Amino acid sequence: MSGSPLSSPCVSEGLRGQQRGKALAIRGLEAVLSRLAADLREMIHEQYEYWELLYVMTRRDLTLRYKQTIMGFGWAVFMPLLNTLLFSVIFVKVAPDLLNVGVPYPVFAFTGLLAWNLTASALRFSVSSLTANINLVAKVYFPREIFPFSAVFVSVVDYAVGAVLLVAMLIYYKVAITPAVLFLPVVVLVQVIFTGAVALFLAVANLFYRDVKYLFEVFITLWMFASSVVYPLDNLTGPARALLVLNPMTPIIDAYRDVILFGRLPPMGEFAAVAGVSVALLGGAWVMFHRAEYQFAELI
Repeated sequence: MSGSPLSSPCVSEGLRGQQRGKALAIRGLEAVLSRLAADLREMIHEQYEYWELLYVMTRRDLTLRYKQTIMGFGWAVFMPLLNTLLFSVIFVKVAPDLLNVGVPYPVFAFTGLLAWNLTASALRFSVSSLTANINLVAKVYFPREIFPFSAVFVSVVDYAVGAVLLVAMLIYYKVAITPAVLFLPVVVLVQVIFTGAVALFLAVANLFYRDVKYLFEVFITLWMFASSVVYPLDNLTGPARALLVLNPMTPIIDAYRDVILFGRLPPMGEFAAVAGVSVALLGGAWVMFHRAEYQFAELI
């Protein structure tokens, strides 16, 4: 009798082919991971080497933003406060049921608008951060992600300024502060990580496609109303609620209200998921930015 089917030349060749395929796949994965590790080491080393430049750029952007303005840092307070007044009047007339939020509506809205302004302001300046610094990008080498990162840190300073008025509102409306507020730095950190990821992506996208900055204003407005900035998630049902839940900014803004207004920690499972997504997005966007920056001079 002839040999068993398992020992036939065709089967043996097939097994060897599968083994070669697996070996090639493993080597390919190792090459990808090796390049990724090299990119991460280079990115971290550059940030450490140029941290003083990041500080100088942030200070410069703060100076330029408020130079020759009457209100100065007051603009960081004025816009959220104005929007709070507008939405309070609108909801009194159109949807008074939304004002039943467990705390006075003005402080509820201002908390959300102040947090939203951190992200919106950072992205608004990040989207054109590369094209607005053409001479530096084209002629001098340094990690270009400093520009969008600087925009994010400037917005964090704006948030800190606006928080002074938030504290005054909490005192005025007699909203008690609880130990849950100690979790606030974690909420801010997660928002900064998420905002940094989107800022990197927008800065690169606008460099490749200059009409991104025009579409951005429409996008950021729609995004605000798709987040729980001025109305509570609990008052919504159906597809609208499902859409808000999928929006990463919704649990971030709700976390601000939980720790500041309601004296409780945010739902940790949901918040941890957003934190994980934010870290993953930042890593992916940063690597993409790092690999694309060698083309920046040509595009400009």
